[in-house]
Formats: sequence, structure tokens, C-alpha cells
Amino acid sequence: MCGIVGYTGGGQAAPILLDGLEKLEYRGYDSAGVCVQDGGGLKVAKAKGRLSHLSALLEGGKALQGTTGIGHTRWATHGAPSDENSHPHIADSGKIAVVHNGIIENYQKLKERLLAAGKRFHSETDTEVAANLIEYFYDQGFDFKMSVRKAVERLEGSYALGILCRDCPGVVIAVKHESPLVFGFGKGCNYIASDVPALLKYTREVCYLSDGDMVLFTDREAHFFDAAGDPVVRTPEHIGWDASAAEKAGYPHFMLKEIYEQPKAVRDTLSPRLRDGEIALDDVRLPADYLRSLRRVYAVACGSAYYVGVQSKYILEKLCKLPVEPVLASEFRYADPVLGEDTLVIILSQSGETADTLAALREAKARGARTLAIVNVVGSSIARLADDVLYTWAGPEIAVATTKAYSTQLAVVYLLALSIARQLGTVDGARFEALYAQLERLPDLLEQVLDRRTVAQLQYDASRYFHNRDVFYIGRKLDSATCLEGSLKLKEIAYLHSEAYAAGELKHGPISLIEDGTLVVALATEPAMFDKTVSNIREVKSRGAEVLGLTIERLGEELQKTVDSALLIPETDPLFQPSLAIVPLQLFAYYMALMRGCDVDKPRNLAKSVTVE
Repeated sequence: MCGIVGYTGGGQAAPILLDGLEKLEYRGYDSAGVCVQDGGGLKVAKAKGRLSHLSALLEGGKALQGTTGIGHTRWATHGAPSDENSHPHIADSGKIAVVHNGIIENYQKLKERLLAAGKRFHSETDTEVAANLIEYFYDQGFDFKMSVRKAVERLEGSYALGILCRDCPGVVIAVKHESPLVFGFGKGCNYIASDVPALLKYTREVCYLSDGDMVLFTDREAHFFDAAGDPVVRTPEHIGWDASAAEKAGYPHFMLKEIYEQPKAVRDTLSPRLRDGEIALDDVRLPADYLRSLRRVYAVACGSAYYVGVQSKYILEKLCKLPVEPVLASEFRYADPVLGEDTLVIILSQSGETADTLAALREAKARGARTLAIVNVVGSSIARLADDVLYTWAGPEIAVATTKAYSTQLAVVYLLALSIARQLGTVDGARFEALYAQLERLPDLLEQVLDRRTVAQLQYDASRYFHNRDVFYIGRKLDSATCLEGSLKLKEIAYLHSEAYAAGELKHGPISLIEDGTLVVALATEPAMFDKTVSNIREVKSRGAEVLGLTIERLGEELQKTVDSALLIPETDPLFQPSLAIVPLQLFAYYMALMRGCDVDKPRNLAKSVTVE
């Protein structure tokens, strides 16, 4: 979850490093630092807190001279946020500087050996172990590259490392294992970063390093090596999306911008796959014979992506008649799941680098299951490792709390379900055509949800309820799954205690928490379940709850008889209704967070790409 940048070239490094780190702030961090090489010296500046604090200390980078450097934003794992624990870390004798994203699992054992060899430590971090280990081999007479190679052979866990050596001016080495790292090809300069937005201002030619890769680069050349240490060629890819896509474009927050980008993102995800009345799943081939052999499907993910997995259970089982089990990735490999050739494991991840999800993917493959990834980042670890991949064309998502990545994942699930149903013959021709037509309309319906009147009502509702300490979300079937994501958004950015329940479960315990003034957000978008959900609304109303209801337009008048405030959305097929229902919940969380004075794009304790277990 930390952010790494590195640069060597003809310009001053510190301003470039600070600028790159600013583009990685979305990943979440509690401290920041840079190390710049000036001749034969390594000069470090780092500080707890916001990057702006470090930038002010360095006068925007002017106070730290040198043309080669590495930088870092830290999200604490080993040791509390502090200046001492901030990266970069300098090895004991001052010869090696390191920045690190990930977790070195055997750091304690290595640290004990290095202490016995006379090395001293000045922080609580696992990263300082890597710096001292590299320096230990360097002291034995190995050159810079071989010292790094011998050190990483002994590291266990996940890491992306950017490394400088005092005796090798103008040289940067980077290595990657289970943590994201991108190399940027420049003219008279070269770069590394954890993610592409940090590089877009300077280059559009990048390559995504593979696990085990090492790159040794100067301002003029770059040498790539694979996990065995053999030279390899890494071909640059051109980044097509504009740098402005990673900027706010006039919106006050990235999150609001990305909420409004959802119609386009869903259109970009659906349109290329809706061809002449059929579903085209890129290069994915799921033959009918294989699909008929399936005994189970797992949907494995974390956070919001997991809630897409919960939606997928309802959608795939309804359309395809296949048993689907959503499983949290952090539990999947420890639960001893039943896996084999008759199992399809759908892996969902926005970044494609989520540590728990990546580990679950490896477990599924090791046990012989077929894996299908739904990810947003081309060339990411999960995309490369899965047997098949379907990309969500959401574009860069900067706000920590996901919106358009969630919506595009849901759109891909619809495509996948329709494609499988078509193959298996579990929907007839008329039903398929009707669903296909509704999918084509979905982006236009999303635009209708973002109507000004809806937004104005949500702002008003937030002004009424932002002081509430407890919020409950209730719904049935697909609505109950949408409630999970709506509740999470409120937790993430407004810091409110919020829980989501299937509405029928209220009487089995949660209703005891309802009292005068408790806010309940009730979803009733499926006509077949409308009356039952209204009965549950009456139950909480009779105990003093304030109810914010959400339903389709044709049921709005009926719902308004029961709730305190009603939000109305356009109607589509009930299977696709979650795509429309989630948008008001995203906006409600956004405006609640604003009313509470929260930092919407950078919620406390959270990071965009969770690359540690």
C-alpha cells in the first residue's frame, strides 16, 4: 500500500520525486521521504504526516540537490508512524538506501542474524533489514547488483524495492515480488513507480515488472533480469489515457468526479462486448462442455469487490443455474476450499495487486481450478497470473473509496452471466434479447440517476442525518447485497457506524438496536419483494426509526406513504437494478462525509491498493 518512485537523469531529482509521490497519495500513507544522490553522498529527508509537510521542508525539492533519487509514501505495518520509521532507510554504514512496498515476513530472523554480524538498526521496520542485508553482502566484496540479488534470494514475503548505492552514482536498482512496480522509459532519464499516474507527466512508455524481475538503470540505459538472474527484454507499452484523467477536472474531489464518470466507464466496459446481439468476452473461451462439467463457482475478492461477488451469486445462479459461493479472499486459502478441474474461481480486484486476492488466486491454481480474473489494471499481477482475464475499462480511479471500479466490475458480471447462460441454454431467446437490450440502455439510465434533482435531495438528506451515530441498511435479495456496499461507503469516508442486513433478518436480533431517531436506509427496488420490504420498514418505523427509502420510479408513490424521504431511480431488469441503486448510496456517503468535515479522497487508515496481508 506504500508508494514508490525513483528517478535518474539530467534534472534535479527531488522535485520529480515529490511530484510523483503526490500522484500516489491515493494509496494511503502516514509519512513520506526521499533520498537523493549527490556525487557519492546519499542525502535523506523524511517526515511523519502529509506529503505537503515534507515538500515545505524541502522547498518543493529545491533544498535537496542531486540528479538521482528514490522516494516513498509509507502506510505503517512494522512500527508506528514516525520520522524514524519513515522511508527511505539507510543501511548501518551508509552505503545503501532502500524504499519498500510490501512485507518481509522473515525480517525478524534476518534481523537477528544481522545483529549478530554487527549491524545496527535505528527503526522498527522490516525494510531496514533489507537495506542492511544488501549492505552486508556489499561489504563481503560483491558488487551492487550481486549484493541485491543475493539479498532478495533470502527475503520471504512481498516486496517492491527501489535501491541506491553510495558508491554507484547515477544507478538505481529495482526489484519486484508480489508488489506492483512499473518502469518508465524516458529520454535521457528513466523512472520507477508503484503506479502509472506518478509517471504520466514525464513518460507514457512503461512496462509492468513481473515477479522476480530486477532492473538496473541509469539515465541512458536499463538492463532487465528475470528471477533466475538472466537478462530479459521488457518491451514498453504506451499509456493511452490522458494525464488529465488522473486529475480532478474541476470537481472538488476525485470521488465525486469518479461517481459522475460511471456512465462512461460502464459504457466503455459494455459496448465493445455487445456485438450484433451477442456477448463477446474478449479472448475468454468458456465452452459449453466445460461449463456443464462445473460443480461449483467461487467468487473471491476483498472489500467492495467482494460485494460484487455477493451480487454475482444472485445473478449467476438465476441466469446460469450454477451454484456460486462468494468468499472473502483473506479467508479463502485458509478455509481448505473444495477445488479441482470442476471448479471455476472468479477473482475480482480493482488494482490487480490485492495481496489476499493474489494469494487466493495462487491457491486456486495450485489446486487445479480454472481462474477467471475481473480487474481494472492491464498487466497487473492478477491479470497476468489468471487463466483468463476480463478487464473493466474504468480508467484510473484515484479516490480510495471505489465507485466506478465497483460499477464496472458489476457490468462485467452481467456480461459473464449472460454469456454463460447463452452457452448453457438456461435462458430462452426472448429473455436473452430482453436482457441484452437492458444492458445496452444501462449507461443512459445511470446518467438519469445523476439528475440534479436527485443530487439536491441527497444533499438535503445528508444535512438532516449527518449527525446520526448509527445507520442501518436493509433490503432483500440483490438489494441486500447493494446495502453491503452502500454501508461500506459510509464507514469508509464518513466514519459512521453502519451495518447492512437482509431485511428479513431484522427480527432475529438487529431490530433491538433500533430506537428513536436511528437512521435506516431501506432499498426496495425489486417489485416482487416490494411488499415484504415495506413490511420491514414499518417494523423499524414503529420503533422510532427515521427511514430513507430507495425504489424504482413506478413504486415511488407507494413507498412515500411509509418512509420519511424517498429516492427514486429508473427501472431496469431487477438483475441489473443494483447498478442504478448504488449510485445514490455513493452520493449519500459522499455528502455525509462532507457535512462531517472528513477528507473524502483520503480516508483515515485506508489505502487504495491493499498489497499486504
